[in-house]
Order: sequence, then C-alpha cells, then structure tokens
Amino acid sequence: MTYTGFLLRGGAAIIDAVIINVAAFVIGLVFGLFLRSAEQAESLDLFFRLLGLVIAWLYWALMESSPLQATVGKLAVGARVTDLEGKRISFGRATGRFFGRILSAVILLIGYFMALFTPKKQALHDMLAGTVVVNAR
Repeated sequence: MTYTGFLLRGGAAIIDAVIINVAAFVIGLVFGLFLRSAEQAESLDLFFRLLGLVIAWLYWALMESSPLQATVGKLAVGARVTDLEGKRISFGRATGRFFGRILSAVILLIGYFMALFTPKKQALHDMLAGTVVVNAR
C-alpha cells in the first residue's frame, strides 16, 4: 500500500468542501423560498446547522464505505480509504472517522497535521477509526 500524502489529502478536502457547500447553499435556497420572513429563517438556524452536519456526515460516511471507498475529492486525486489491512471500511467505521475529523479540527487542526509525521500518513481521525488513505492508482 502506498499512503496518500498530506497535500493530495488537502486537495481532496477542498474539492469535498466545495461540493458540500454548494449542496448546503442549494438546500438553504430551496428552504428559503418557502420561509415568509427573516425571523422564521433565524428560528430555523439550529435546524439548518444540524441539517448541514447530517448532509456532510452522510456524504463522507456513505461514500467512504461504498465500493468506491472514496469521496468525490478523493476520487479526483486518486485516493481511497481502507482499514489497516487494505479492506473496505464499514459505514460505522466511516461514521467514526467522520466525527473524529471534528476532533482533528477542534484541536487547532493538529489532528490533520499529524498526517505529516506518522509512518502511515494517518491523521488523528484515521488513527481513531483504524483507517488509512491510500493511493488508488
């Protein structure tokens, strides 16, 4: 297995962030058309935040546990997510990996930068979930 480096993983993350943000914008726009006032939109702020979290979770967990083993961003850079033995991960493991990304981010992104210094180029969320990102090509 050849592990995917930090820069390619970062490029994949940027592509995925664009996809998620465009999807969130479109969904917000559709919901916004049905709201009658700014007050209604404000009162639904928590709902929209949770909806965004659910959409992002399902995007990453479903894509990474699918036969593709990758999000669109990872596909674009030629990477896929596997367990430590190179096998496809389960939806549960992909879910743990997704929520582990929050921890990687909350600690000043240190969890992400760990991929620069670990032998298998694992970020904190990879270590927690028992996964690696490998080159698919």
